[in-house]
Amino acid sequence: MPIGVGTPSEMTADDQREVIAFLSAGASYALPGAAVEHVVTHISHIFLVGERAYKLKRAVRFSYLDYSTLEKRERFCRAELELNRRTAPGLYLGLHGITRRADGGLAWDGDGTAVEWLIEMRRFRDEDLFDRLAAEHRLTLPLTRELADAVSAFHREAEITPDHGGASSLARTIAINHENLVLASPPLDRPTIDRLLEASQLHLGRVAGLLDKRRSAGKVRRCHGDLHLRNVCLHDGAPTLFDCIEFNDEFACIDVLYDVAFLLMDLIQRGLDEHAALLFNRYLDLTGDNDGLPALPLFLSARAAVRAHVEAALIRSEKQKNAARAASSAAGYLGLGLRLLEPHPPRLIAIGGLSGSGKSTIAQALAASLLPAPGARLLRSDVLRKRLAGVAPETRLPRESYSLAAAQRVYAALGAEAAAVLHAGYSVLVDATFLRAEERAAIARVAAQAGVPFTGLWLEAARDVLARRLAGRRGDASDADLAVLDWQLGLDAGPVEWQRVDAAGDLAATIAAARAVSGTGKPAPSSS
Repeated sequence: MPIGVGTPSEMTADDQREVIAFLSAGASYALPGAAVEHVVTHISHIFLVGERAYKLKRAVRFSYLDYSTLEKRERFCRAELELNRRTAPGLYLGLHGITRRADGGLAWDGDGTAVEWLIEMRRFRDEDLFDRLAAEHRLTLPLTRELADAVSAFHREAEITPDHGGASSLARTIAINHENLVLASPPLDRPTIDRLLEASQLHLGRVAGLLDKRRSAGKVRRCHGDLHLRNVCLHDGAPTLFDCIEFNDEFACIDVLYDVAFLLMDLIQRGLDEHAALLFNRYLDLTGDNDGLPALPLFLSARAAVRAHVEAALIRSEKQKNAARAASSAAGYLGLGLRLLEPHPPRLIAIGGLSGSGKSTIAQALAASLLPAPGARLLRSDVLRKRLAGVAPETRLPRESYSLAAAQRVYAALGAEAAAVLHAGYSVLVDATFLRAEERAAIARVAAQAGVPFTGLWLEAARDVLARRLAGRRGDASDADLAVLDWQLGLDAGPVEWQRVDAAGDLAATIAAARAVSGTGKPAPSSS
């Protein structure tokens, strides 16, 4: 849905100039002479002073937002404070009233009548915003995994909102996106806009029933609503989601996968394909929400279309140099939105070998190479075993969880999940030891029954290499240790007909060898 697009349909009679002048003076914060930085957005005035930020809502009304009266601004300030404290209690400190003194002046939280309301926040560095981390190549894969953990935990506790979402909601999003994109043509290419509409409506027709079913199943919740990298920061060393949408339930009460799709699209557009694949897989590992995969391409495309018309709206308001940049960015998002809906035949790749051979590392490296975006679904036996046990991936399990009967349950679940993902149109990478011939045969049958190509990779390395790697593991889903390794070495795996890959040496060389034998090259650039 469009955020920040268009012009106010009405400015109220409320005059905020006096309050803005008051908040622009250091003396108002008991800091005479202190510099106050004033930032203006399309819906807010933000005052930065010392270690604090104060947010005043502008007296504006758009088709999707109404801050036109003092009563509404107070209500939405309270809602913003409450909703953002779900994910960022350390940033959102409180609500303040700017009141009228008896002598006519203004005061903070005085006894007089309130003339404005604003939110006090803890100030953070721009360098800690995730879009800056991404632009400056400081967004690491471990930090991306922590972000997935934070989003999945937030979605797990978010309020279920069954009166919103579903196919009708996404249909409105598609229609509004198209309307705004047409307004931006030219410079945006009208035939591309029309092809995007046609492809979006076609995909919606295929997944409409699924979207309504997910709403009935509680997958539509009061989410963030505007979850891109600029609305995430590092606070106390952890990814922190902030600035969620409080002003429009249609934007905030959405399918959880549509919420996370904004982050995924943002990473894809920046060319951070491995980060996108990691976020995608970690989120699904923690939530088990694979049933929504058929709708994910449309969710990603709709998010790209939103960004396209938001960028296009800047063309008219920016100076010539910045307007050209906005036009190029809008065209890039528009093209991405169309590409995200292109079908790509799925395939199944299984990666086997002893513990410590690097299966998970290789699988993660290959995942981003496989379309459709954000990459292949990576199914790892160690992670699935923990999910079946109802514990977090990094929680250690007792030995009995690794019995033959338990292993058979895990491999059966891997096969069933792989089949479902393939049916949804996504490629699958299965990471397990596959030490028994029947396990290897079973996963190959999954591909055959789905009618997709199958590749089996078998990673090999000497015991001392494997032992060294196991000894260095920290915070991993695998519980394998040296005793497990020696037990595995004593098993007879039988004839292994999969493609063998030497995994003893340099990681880059192993990845290159795995790419070569599996036919998975590096992913093409994600944005134009």
